Amino acid sequence: MSGKVQTKAAVSVAEMARMVSLSRARFYQLVGEGVFPSPARQPDTGRPYYDEAAQRACLDVRARNCGVNGKPVLFYARRLTAVPATKTGRRAKPATDGAELADVLDGVKALGLTAATQPAVREAMAEAYPNGPTGVDRGEVIRAVFLKLKCRNRGDSVGR
Repeated sequence: MSGKVQTKAAVSVAEMARMVSLSRARFYQLVGEGVFPSPARQPDTGRPYYDEAAQRACLDVRARNCGVNGKPVLFYARRLTAVPATKTGRRAKPATDGAELADVLDGVKALGLTAATQPAVREAMAEAYPNGPTGVDRGEVIRAVFLKLKCRNRGDSVGR
């Protein structure tokens, strides 16, 4: 969690889960274990919500890694999902040398795609490995390219 999170008069369970950077499912699981306080319920509808005091308690649990039940809890760090763009906004083309491309082409042909071409293999490699196949086992590269080309060449995928 970064920065100061603003509390409101009342928030839903989903919003409270977002405030502590957890999925609703994980948040509910931790509520059930007594790590986070249980939500209050609206008398007329029964809908669960967190008032300001409960929000502060939840934020405190997340900040201190200690539940309201007094037990320590560990939270995983958030995953990074964004791929940084280059200055032009385009991805850099992976450097694939001719020998590597020819090797993958030979492997794909050996697996039965005898009509495979070098441009098709280059395109499939770029799809499968946008940043290049550096550090990936050659067999895995051949398999990924084979599957990409095989899916493209299926009769029911024409025009997709």
